Amino acid sequence: MTRILVVEDDPGIALGLEEDLTLEGYGVEIASDGETALRRAREGRFDLIVLDVMLPKKDGLQICRELRRGGVNTPIILLTARTQEAEKVLGLQLGADDYVTKPFSPLELRARIQALLRRSAGAPAPETHRFGEMEVNFTRCELRRGDALVEITPVEFKLLSMFLRSRGRVLSRQQLLDQVWADATCGDRVVDTHVSNLRKKIEPDPGQPRYLVSVRGMGYRFDG
Repeated sequence: MTRILVVEDDPGIALGLEEDLTLEGYGVEIASDGETALRRAREGRFDLIVLDVMLPKKDGLQICRELRRGGVNTPIILLTARTQEAEKVLGLQLGADDYVTKPFSPLELRARIQALLRRSAGAPAPETHRFGEMEVNFTRCELRRGDALVEITPVEFKLLSMFLRSRGRVLSRQQLLDQVWADATCGDRVVDTHVSNLRKKIEPDPGQPRYLVSVRGMGYRFDG
């Protein structure tokens, strides 16, 4: 799951951002002052930071400067209530990647987050992923348990790949149908059958799934 650190001292704005970004499928953590934000940004593995400029204890520009000097390259979007061009330029010079001026549209902020995440994803997607005894090779479309090749159908591999690339995120049956099956007549039972077959190939105990878990009334989530 893509993790975002939101640094905002206004409780109302912070709660609104948390709810909005969580609905978009992001993992969100809130920090309400500059010192906490700096510590969490250094300690936590975040994919992006939404950083208010006006903060208690340390302002956003100081945080930006110290993170970049310390070698933290996490993408940063500044939130500022000011309209002066000089502050925006200074923020970018200190290492911020983008800025949004308050009051802002949630749609605009989401679009800027998505664009920045796309730009920052310069490293190629990993060729393999390992969990437990299993190894998935995306380039060769292979599934292995230890050194042994596991037989897997094209649909099962597409399904597994989608789960792996959305780790920690609940995927509904409809999402899976839209992305994996081209046949519009397929229904939920088709998804459940393939998930069951996939569990038999990847789970130590398919009856009590450890990786590919059911989320009651919502769909499935991959943990691993």
